[in-house]
Amino acid sequence: MASQWDNFLCNLGEWRGTFTGIDRDARELESTDSILSLEQGAEERLVHFRLCRYAAGDRGGTPIRDNRQDYRSLGRQVVFFNSGSFCKGTLQVAPGTVFGGEFGFIDGDRRHRLVQLHQDDGRFDQLVLIREWRSGTDQPECPPLHLQQLMGRWDGEAQRITADWPEPETLVASLELSPQSGGVQWRSQLGSDTLEGSLEGGLDASGNNTQAVRTARMPDPQRFILLLDGGYHLSPEQVSHRGAFAVEAGWLSGPNRLERLIRRFDASGAWLDSTQVVLQRL
Repeated sequence: MASQWDNFLCNLGEWRGTFTGIDRDARELESTDSILSLEQGAEERLVHFRLCRYAAGDRGGTPIRDNRQDYRSLGRQVVFFNSGSFCKGTLQVAPGTVFGGEFGFIDGDRRHRLVQLHQDDGRFDQLVLIREWRSGTDQPECPPLHLQQLMGRWDGEAQRITADWPEPETLVASLELSPQSGGVQWRSQLGSDTLEGSLEGGLDASGNNTQAVRTARMPDPQRFILLLDGGYHLSPEQVSHRGAFAVEAGWLSGPNRLERLIRRFDASGAWLDSTQVVLQRL
């Protein structure tokens, strides 16, 4: 079985992309262009990281930010899966401390990353959507996600890594979305765990969604946001160190391939586990 480090190396290369802020109402904020490189160093366990950010449309100019770092190991705050997809972020929710996380999807020469930010009182603030292509490739961006694209039954497999055991557990997984009165029913299964909920607001006469932001009840109210490049985000409006919760991002990288990344926290606000779910439409 591949190690966390080997999984990390799936992301080697130069990636050209765009960072776009997304506010609470799914409106686009400022965008900047980017070039991110992960280069194998002279030592076996050495990777050089460099991220240059540019004013929009000026990737060939002088970067407005230039961050560099060398990696020789990976901390507990990040988990990599066999495909190279990863998620990372806060390990413990604490009062007066900003809560955040990142979901990183990779499929061939595309990466779709999403950064989640909450204010220091735990209230959801905004997202940063990062769309990336491996340099020298021209794979098209995925269309903006519509709820109709998720409808139906999806089946596949999940890999779960817990905070106290880095070897992944393999689980049978499924997801089913179906119309119901005034909304959409959501039924997710991971191994023996089943979660049933709903998304408020239905589909219009053409079968398309009319809202980019919806209330999800899982069973407690959460915020469900449809995004550009085939993505979505699911998170509580408020996170706390006094209650268990989960945060999730999804990426429809192809018409019949859906990937989900889920981070769960226990009743004390401590990170519990991270799960990658890869599903195919039946």
